[in-house]
Amino acid sequence: MKKYKSLTAMLLAIVMTAALLSGCGPSISYEQSQAPVSSEAGTQTSDAPETQGLTFAPGTELRMATGYNSAKTGLFFDAETAGNGVTLADGKTYHTGELKPTWVAVQDKLGMVFKDQYQGQSASKEFDFWKERLGDVDMVSGTATKLNENGVAGSMVNIAEYLDQMPNFKAYLEANPIVRMSITGDTATGAIYFSPYFDGVDDIERMPLMRTDWVEKLLNGEGEFTASSSKNIAAPVYQPYMPTSGKVEIDVVKADGSGVEKISKDYDTAGNIIDKMNAAGAISGVDAVNMLRTYIDEAYNGYYGTDRANLFIGQNAAWDADELVALLRCVVANPQTLNGTDTIQGLFSREDDNNQRRVDMFRFAGTLFGVRGLESRQGYLYIGSDNAMHDARQEPEAYEAMERMNAMVKEGLVSDAFVAMSAESSATYLENDLGFMHYDYNQTQTLMNATKLQEGEKYMAAMVPVARWYDGSSDDGVYMRFTESWRSVKTDGWGISKAGVGDDQDKLYACLALIDFAYSEEGQILMSYGPEAWRSSETFTFNGTEMPKISDACREELWNPDLGANGNYTNYARWYLGSTLSFLKSQAFEYQCTHEVGQEGAGYISTAIGLGTIKHPELGMSSNPWYTIVPTVLPTTKVENDTVAGYTDLENRFNQQKDGDNMLLSIMVNGYTESGMQDAASCADTVSNTWSGKQYLAIMEGAWQKDIAYYETLK
Repeated sequence: MKKYKSLTAMLLAIVMTAALLSGCGPSISYEQSQAPVSSEAGTQTSDAPETQGLTFAPGTELRMATGYNSAKTGLFFDAETAGNGVTLADGKTYHTGELKPTWVAVQDKLGMVFKDQYQGQSASKEFDFWKERLGDVDMVSGTATKLNENGVAGSMVNIAEYLDQMPNFKAYLEANPIVRMSITGDTATGAIYFSPYFDGVDDIERMPLMRTDWVEKLLNGEGEFTASSSKNIAAPVYQPYMPTSGKVEIDVVKADGSGVEKISKDYDTAGNIIDKMNAAGAISGVDAVNMLRTYIDEAYNGYYGTDRANLFIGQNAAWDADELVALLRCVVANPQTLNGTDTIQGLFSREDDNNQRRVDMFRFAGTLFGVRGLESRQGYLYIGSDNAMHDARQEPEAYEAMERMNAMVKEGLVSDAFVAMSAESSATYLENDLGFMHYDYNQTQTLMNATKLQEGEKYMAAMVPVARWYDGSSDDGVYMRFTESWRSVKTDGWGISKAGVGDDQDKLYACLALIDFAYSEEGQILMSYGPEAWRSSETFTFNGTEMPKISDACREELWNPDLGANGNYTNYARWYLGSTLSFLKSQAFEYQCTHEVGQEGAGYISTAIGLGTIKHPELGMSSNPWYTIVPTVLPTTKVENDTVAGYTDLENRFNQQKDGDNMLLSIMVNGYTESGMQDAASCADTVSNTWSGKQYLAIMEGAWQKDIAYYETLK
């Protein structure tokens, strides 16, 4: 097995700089005399006026019904994480019921005292538990929708009334208008009823991941590919998505990452690889590989030389959906060459029997075939170039993408376990050399290079594919790379209970001080890294800012088998440090915990984003609204939310929860099987006119127009 290697500092261009504040106030008197230097988006802010400060009595107790979805991920140790006592990097032994190190540090810094009221449930269930007894808690977890609804009803504190005393939080919101819009519970008043949570922000989230050593084995080298054994490719079903003639010019990053250059996909010379394979009929896996090799040489005029794999895995990659399908055909038809068995699974999901993970497959389809709304921050919504709200479920293009995925299923290019919904996972596929590719988070999945793969095997992020996207700049669409998988506000947050703090200004100010501190430089580092024992005195440059390196003790602890995190930073931080539970999580810690193979692939994507060859939604109001990210939460009223909740087909038929059912996946696996839904147009029509889609979209469009009007007041 590979050993986890020390990580080198590497500049990622895709996350904007963190909000900076020099000198946070002392404990018990949280003074706000210094303005923040910059915001998360790197926008300079003007000096905030001096205020009286958020002063509260020493030892003010805050009753905290807050955490992240389970008893293991609260502010206090539970029996599972603490056991008979767990000794951590600071040399201290922690027991069940004691505060985790991050929150000990917050207590020491700010002078408040935390009392555990957390029930250890999801944000939605946690809030429901306390809804009728909010007088018993001071801060509570909840979904944004529930916190907003109860805020409008008078149960939650309006944080916006205190922003002048919260310069860190205020500066962040001023620099990121979409964030402000996402957390505004009432656009008429500008009320804010919860502090937002960011699990990373303004950064790519999911990305394609593949066994790059297999791609090199198939495509690289002089002469023809040979193998002692291969299968015939399946009878072709998938048809070309890209052109079959003409030329398509693509901007790519130069191989050395130094800049951008333009290359051409020359279909007049090479033809379309799918068109050619389909016409060839029953060909062997060996013949398919050689056909793909020849196509790459001709279509790109020798640009990739003998390193043809770089079309898919290089810094200068330019692959598209058709080329991927051709590669998948080659992979599944050459198992003996790649893993020495009779079977290889092509595309798979992290847990093929878990709907919450299976939906990543249709998210990937959106990226492959240029369909917006399939990886939205808000349901299936996106903002069009007309500045109106759109719903992917009501547009034929979404179902056409599922048709193409169904063709891949019929060819055996999608895993048997995904089709059968059996209990398989990427862990078993990778460990047993059975799976080729899936779409997921880079840090957690590339850790398998250390735990599941052998020396010489490599599972790495690949470049976002080229697709035709209709961003409004051309009636014919634009061939480019675009990812909708972009980090913004999550749907959960922490609110301040109005009944809990009551008339006690100490409690109120302590809650507000906690939120504002979390958005200071010191607070962001603490909420991401944990206390000083988990940080080195050395720093590295991350997104243009000097950030701490993690300590040796932290790195050792991260991989301690007795703790069970196995290098997964997020689990480790939540279980043992108490960090990354809410507020703004910097990616600087997570990046250092990413396996070097994960860093390599993410570095390629980062460079491409920084140089503009991968486009993405923006956390601001873009001049072309198509690039404006949809707010995570829209300012709908309780009456509107209740009305939407009554559109049960929209919720139940497109469910993304673990035990739910999703019609997009059903079409992907089985094709059109429901009565009256025989093609893409009839599916879209049914959703719009039978399943209340039009009414739903009208409510969301009205909320978006309220957001637009509110944004104008912020200028």
